[in-house]
Amino acid sequence: MTATTSGRGGRPVVLGVDSDPQPTATAWAADAAERRGLPLRLVHAVPSVAREFRPSDEGHYHKALRERADEALDRAAGEARARHPGLAITTVVEEDVPAPALCRESARASLVVLGTQRLSRVAEMLSLASVTVPVSAQARCPVVVVPGPEHTGQDPPFVVVGVDGSPAAAHAVRFALDLAAERRAGLRAVRVRQRAPFDRTDPLTAEAELRRELVAGTAGPHARHPGVPLVHEVVHGHPVEELARVSEHALAVVVGRRGDGGFTGMRLGSVPHGLLRRARCPVITVPAPPDGGR
Repeated sequence: MTATTSGRGGRPVVLGVDSDPQPTATAWAADAAERRGLPLRLVHAVPSVAREFRPSDEGHYHKALRERADEALDRAAGEARARHPGLAITTVVEEDVPAPALCRESARASLVVLGTQRLSRVAEMLSLASVTVPVSAQARCPVVVVPGPEHTGQDPPFVVVGVDGSPAAAHAVRFALDLAAERRAGLRAVRVRQRAPFDRTDPLTAEAELRRELVAGTAGPHARHPGVPLVHEVVHGHPVEELARVSEHALAVVVGRRGDGGFTGMRLGSVPHGLLRRARCPVITVPAPPDGGR
């Protein structure tokens, strides 16, 4: 089934819809599409490989899967339309495993938004339904994983971006500043110093150098949004634990993605992978653009 509500054009916000749509992810995606003046595209994948497990009644089984898909999409579309009546909404059923289907969608999307079931590491590797890690690792556009309701009561609101001096982090800073401006929020740029066991560098000297790098790395992107309040923070500890702590009441935590990811998405990187399991706010993974951002 494909249903469309007339409205605005542009690269859509894509929402991955499973058989039990998560209202918080639907709300996040619908709000983002509305703020950006973009259409919302709701995608549910029906794995064709499922037919191999029910050879005697594959027609009935596949029909049941399609009916469940239509019901889930109708429910998510109804929630989005109730939230933003004028929003352009398209619903699509893809014949594929969810992660590859959503990665294909990402090539034509401005954002991919996902809910999360907080699967164990083993389930992430073995389940056909696992999407958050492989899609975050391989998507062509930023991926937003929404674990629950936003912290909209925080005053003033803020977005967190993890910065480590890498080119990947530079793209994350640009996206985070755009998001903070869009949400009328501040930005906390955070550099985590994880001290090695035999590191004899003077802590104050090391922190001062990291802070200089942090300020220099955000200066150019911040010039595009000078009205966004920007705070630079150097904290000490494990990157995942510290970013999860700092972003506990944030609108989102943004991190860059190194590389293109492997088949299972296990090359996502330890920090974004860890945040997907630990953070209590939406986690946004930003890939470097194909041209390197030039």
